[in-house]
Amino acid sequence: MRQRDTLLPGGIDAGMRLLRAVTILFGSTLFAASAQAQISLVPPAAIPQPQAQPAPEPHSAPKAAPKHTPKAAPKPAPKPETKSAPPPVRKSTTTEKPAPDAAKAAAENNDLDAVLNEPPNVDLVFGAYQRGLYRTAFNLATKRAQEKNDTAAMTMLGELYANGQGVKRDYAKAIQWYKRAADQGDREAMFALAMLKIGGQGGPADREGGAGLLASAAKLGEPKAAYNLALLYVDGQTFPQDFKRAAELLRIAADAGNDEAQYALASFYKEGTGVEKDIDKSVRLLQAAAMAGNIPAEVEYAIALFNGTGTSKNEVAAISLLRKAARQNNPIAQNRLALALTQGKGVPVDMIDGLKWHLVAKTAGKGDPLLDEALARLSPEDRAKVDAAARKWLGTK
Repeated sequence: MRQRDTLLPGGIDAGMRLLRAVTILFGSTLFAASAQAQISLVPPAAIPQPQAQPAPEPHSAPKAAPKHTPKAAPKPAPKPETKSAPPPVRKSTTTEKPAPDAAKAAAENNDLDAVLNEPPNVDLVFGAYQRGLYRTAFNLATKRAQEKNDTAAMTMLGELYANGQGVKRDYAKAIQWYKRAADQGDREAMFALAMLKIGGQGGPADREGGAGLLASAAKLGEPKAAYNLALLYVDGQTFPQDFKRAAELLRIAADAGNDEAQYALASFYKEGTGVEKDIDKSVRLLQAAAMAGNIPAEVEYAIALFNGTGTSKNEVAAISLLRKAARQNNPIAQNRLALALTQGKGVPVDMIDGLKWHLVAKTAGKGDPLLDEALARLSPEDRAKVDAAARKWLGTK
């Protein structure tokens, strides 16, 4: 079997694909693209200069609230249909943690009066929402919004109506509640309302109005708004294309811990787009995003570790990250892991497991002629083992 000195690329850089294939999305991001990370020392193609781009198509919302979606949240709709705005990212309306046992007991009994008599530092609305007790959250939020004019409760009501959680989905009512909260300065309501406006949910699409709300929410420190506003500047449809302004907004969101902003900004630093090119900063951002569980960032950071680009070379750690991303069904990671396993790079040679990952990646469109050759040279017994392992992973007979 021929071997490669490095695990060579098969496509363009992941971060650049994210910037080139901009699509509207509802949740932690406004735009996204498939991850295409490669193990290579060859520089990827540069970002194209500003030019006319097709209008982005609406996309669905991610599942979970932020590693909270951003990254609690609506269930995704099939592409390219739009879904609802993301849930509030609020962890609590106070600085103290809610009392989970009290919240759970009160919510399960649906004893609203008892719940409302809890100390004010106990955010029972959010506690019920986190536990999936949406009807209880709705009842608690309604009473709090009506009696206390609580903007967090209003935003929660908007979220519940937008996603049909505990009540029938009603975008008009979701907009009413989001607007009431946004008018009183709630940045999460501003962000959610912007998503509905841009997606045309509950009324005609209004990109300009949505962009204005994103800008207001970003000024108030909402990282998801800053991230999505940055991508509007990349897209160049609502605003003139401005990579420097996009980089500034991405930095705000990245500093607030938004992993998708960290991943996008890493691509900016890698290419010198809107910022001075800096591979070390790029890799540090990839590391932060990877630690937060961003799968494309895991793949690209693994590649940096494997090649010693912008960080100390560590093939063992790189393979560990590739394996993690492969198990999360990233076809690029599966392909690179297959190459490493079949060539014994950073890990003992394992032809059966390696070629299993090759077949799995191939079903997702990430084939590899070199691995096809290795597969063809297997004995019938080993080929049967590879096929059985791939079928087991794919859940096919």
